[in-house]
Amino acid sequence: MEFLKRFTVFAMLGLSVFEVSAQTNAALQKAFQNSYNEESKKNYAEAISDVMPFYSENNYEINLRIGWLYYLAKNYTASQNYYTRAVNARPNSVEAKFGLIKPLSLLSSWEKVMEQYNNILKIDAQNTQANYWAGIIIYNRKQYATASKYFAKVVALYPFDYDGNHMLGWSLLFSGRKPEAKACFERALLIKPGDTSSIDGLNRAAK
Repeated sequence: MEFLKRFTVFAMLGLSVFEVSAQTNAALQKAFQNSYNEESKKNYAEAISDVMPFYSENNYEINLRIGWLYYLAKNYTASQNYYTRAVNARPNSVEAKFGLIKPLSLLSSWEKVMEQYNNILKIDAQNTQANYWAGIIIYNRKQYATASKYFAKVVALYPFDYDGNHMLGWSLLFSGRKPEAKACFERALLIKPGDTSSIDGLNRAAK
């Protein structure tokens, strides 16, 4: 009988916790819905205020949401801070790292941007977006041989992609690999006939 009493008490406690959790989740869903509504009206401060009462530094979803809203509000430093907390809450999250890259780019924090792309590629080595944009950063540093490795991964996954072939062509050309560059430019011109940049690259590769 004593066991039954204890079991009943534990069961009631469990039900109570479940009810509180359900109520909290319902309130959070309502807060997110209100936040989305305010975002659609470009009322970003109000959209942030809707979810802030539920804020916790370790809450991934809320940090991600607030990071995005501060980005839209053009407060890139605050956006960076909240996205960083989201990354810390879920270290294997690729979406949080891509989110963090947005304010970092507009703050011209290119070393940190590159760090995030490399962190993404450690998790997902075949990530096309990370490979392409990491390649762009390296290309702009005139490290053409290294850049070509990033673009080559893009082209391996998407052989008939204009951007990948176009940038791989230029990287190979400036690395002194003209025959390979020529093939990339020819392929890029099949995807985008008449493209002036690819025609220029093709003419240089043919010399």
